[in-house]
Amino acid sequence: MGFKFEKLDVWKAALDYLDLVYAIAALLPKSEEYNLKSQMVRAGTSITLNIAEGSTGQTDAEQARFLGMAIRSLLETVACQHIINRRDYLTDKTLLRQAYKDAQILAAQLQSMRKAIAPDQSWLRESPTDYNTESEVEF
Repeated sequence: MGFKFEKLDVWKAALDYLDLVYAIAALLPKSEEYNLKSQMVRAGTSITLNIAEGSTGQTDAEQARFLGMAIRSLLETVACQHIINRRDYLTDKTLLRQAYKDAQILAAQLQSMRKAIAPDQSWLRESPTDYNTESEVEF
């Protein structure tokens, strides 16, 4: 039978993104164990958990609210990536670049799903142009 969220492509993409978050976190220095590493992993985990929790038999507005929390957690991981880059914690930036690209795609997917669920509730969403999957970051 399974759970509703297990069938969602956006949830599967969030799991793949979480794998990248864990891979990046594993490369961080020991001094960031209880700070940046922990924060990034918790935020990445929160993305998948909010998608799952929001998929239960709730109102569209409530599900959209959980998707909004997933988006905020995603943005938190992106902010962590910028800090990692700025602090020069990784010599090879390949994982950071990949995570940033995947975050852009995941943000667009989450935004699209939220818009589809609650199209008349503009206060629940940001402009779709906020997430450009074509932009590059200087990692």
